[in-house]
Amino acid sequence: MNYQEINAKTIDGWIEGGWEWGKPISHEVFEKAKNGEWEQFLTPTKMVPKDWFPEIKGKKILGLAAGGGQQMPVFAALGADCTVLDYSPKQIESERMVAAREGYAIEAIRGDMTKPLPFADETFDMIFHPVSNCYIEEVEPVWRECFRVLKKGGLLIAGFDHYINYIVDFEDESKIVNPLPFNPLKDPALMKKCMETDSGVQFSHSLEEQLGGQLRAGFVITDLYEDTNGYGYLHDLHIPTFLATRAVKP
Repeated sequence: MNYQEINAKTIDGWIEGGWEWGKPISHEVFEKAKNGEWEQFLTPTKMVPKDWFPEIKGKKILGLAAGGGQQMPVFAALGADCTVLDYSPKQIESERMVAAREGYAIEAIRGDMTKPLPFADETFDMIFHPVSNCYIEEVEPVWRECFRVLKKGGLLIAGFDHYINYIVDFEDESKIVNPLPFNPLKDPALMKKCMETDSGVQFSHSLEEQLGGQLRAGFVITDLYEDTNGYGYLHDLHIPTFLATRAVKP
C-alpha cells in the first residue's frame, strides 16, 4: 500500500469518527448560501475574505482535495459549475449525497493530486484548495498542475501548513522534538509515530515550496493570511501554523 492509499483509508476512518472536515453542510446552510449568506474556510479558524473571490455565478470551479460536502455545495448554491477531486471515497460520497439532496450537478472524481490532474489546459476559472498538501510528499508539481488547468486570469485560493506543527511533539505541542523536513517515508521512526497516532502519513513543507513553488509555477500572489490550529498549546500561545494564499494566473 502506498502512502496515498494509507491516507485515503485514514481520512475515511476520521470521517467515521466524526471528523470536523468531513461533515457535509446542512440543507439550511445551503439555502442560506442561495440567499447570499455564506462563508468559506481554507484553514481552521479564519474565514476567507469575501473580496478574495470573483463573482461566483457561472464560474467553473475545481475543489482540489476539497471533498466532504462543505465548500463545493456553497459554490454550487451561488451558481458555480463545480468539480471536486479527492482521494477519500467517503469525501466523494458526501459530495454526491449533498448534490442529490439539493438538486444540483457536480463532477465528483476520486483522484490523487500527486498525479497529473485529469483536466484539459485552461479549464477552470478558480481552484479552491483547503489544507491538504501536508498529506503529499511533493508540493511543487501540484502548483504547476493548478497553473496548467486554470484559465488566464484564474484564481488559486489555497490553504496549507507552514511546518511549525511538525517540529513539536504531537501529544501536547510543548517541546521541539523533530528536525525538518518531516518526512516519514525517509524516517521509520516518524512513520511509526504517524501510524501510532492515527495521523496518516504527513509531510512538512517549507515556505520555499509553498510560496516559492507557486511563484515558480507562474502565479502572482496577491494576498495571504495566517491562522492557528484552533486548539492546543500552539493555538493558546497565538502561534500561527497555517497560511492561506490568493494567487492569480496572469
